[in-house]
Amino acid sequence: MRTAYRCRAYPTPEQAVVLNRTFGCVRVVWNRTLAARHARWHTERRSTSYAETDRALTEMKKQPDLAFLGEVSSVPLQQTLRHQHTAMTAFFAKRARYPRYKSRHGRQSASFTRSAFRLRGGNLSLGKTPGVLRFVWSWPDLDVAGLGPTMVTVSREADGRWFVTFAVDIEAPAAPEPTGEVVGVDLGLTDFAVLSTGERIPHPRHMERRERRLKRYQRMLARRQRGSANRAKAKRKVARAHSRVRDARRHFLHQQSTALVRRFAAIAVEDLAVANMVRNGCLARAISRTGWAEFRTLLAYKAHRDGRTLAVVDRWYPSSKTCSACGHLLAQLSLGTRHWSCPGCGTRHDRDVNAAKNIAVAAGLVETQNACGADVRHEGEPPFVRSAVNQEPQLVRVGIPRF
Repeated sequence: MRTAYRCRAYPTPEQAVVLNRTFGCVRVVWNRTLAARHARWHTERRSTSYAETDRALTEMKKQPDLAFLGEVSSVPLQQTLRHQHTAMTAFFAKRARYPRYKSRHGRQSASFTRSAFRLRGGNLSLGKTPGVLRFVWSWPDLDVAGLGPTMVTVSREADGRWFVTFAVDIEAPAAPEPTGEVVGVDLGLTDFAVLSTGERIPHPRHMERRERRLKRYQRMLARRQRGSANRAKAKRKVARAHSRVRDARRHFLHQQSTALVRRFAAIAVEDLAVANMVRNGCLARAISRTGWAEFRTLLAYKAHRDGRTLAVVDRWYPSSKTCSACGHLLAQLSLGTRHWSCPGCGTRHDRDVNAAKNIAVAAGLVETQNACGADVRHEGEPPFVRSAVNQEPQLVRVGIPRF
């Protein structure tokens, strides 16, 4: 399997000049190639292969106004063509959106394959870059000298920090011992997640704790003259404030996803349409700050790596309105109702805990009177999921929950 190790890099001023020039050349090649693809498709209705873009790059370097492309390593330029070809393939397969043009603002990156870098004794050298690129290795249990990366990606964030990422092919790690426990996870805004076991993961609210400082930096940026050095400094401060929030959120998501995968053998989550949910003007900001989509991605790859089962329940499944004890389905349940009593059996429910239990049931991870395993996508089918043929849908019964 392939994994990546990302660590901080500290280039010298001379190295920063060469790498920034490389980033600029990568942008030029990407944007010109994408524009040519776009024009050819709309005029001739023909796609462009990677070999054609490679030949076009050779012709690009011969143009007098693009002679600077030969001053940097050719490998990052060829790699950006491969990345664009992969992006176009994913777009036509409807797995991703249409590739966008690269901007000089924001994150910049360049990828070097084995022919353009050398890693010996923990010292990294890049093609046409003077000296050894200094970086800080953050994994003491792993010897960087014996890493053997297949690709090295150097990037510069909008806040001015530099990173180097090593892509490495390793053997799949040994799967942890099976626990036999299953859990349903209901994601929310009051609490980040509520488990079917009754446990709650509180929301860290990273943005709320840093929002006051971020607003102050944004006001400082708005007062600076465009094109001035002070505006560039203020812009880096705003980018750094955003990166602190992003890093804290990603750290939290990694912690929680790892804890769930290590503890439970099967995990059920709801297929949330986040892009549609943020259209709600009242909840758009709160939903955007939670990181639900990234959390789902982390759960998916970690469950696959550790041999766990991740089941995704259909987004239209009424998990909150269904009684997890008897299966009674309410006709309606307002978002402000946090606790309700079932008109059928009288069970008192916490809205989020009840939804988490129903998600586990709908995924077929547990057997109850309300069990249902239809319309659920599984990564590694659990042996105890019942066939949807033997299940009968619950009818909606008109009833007002007792508070």
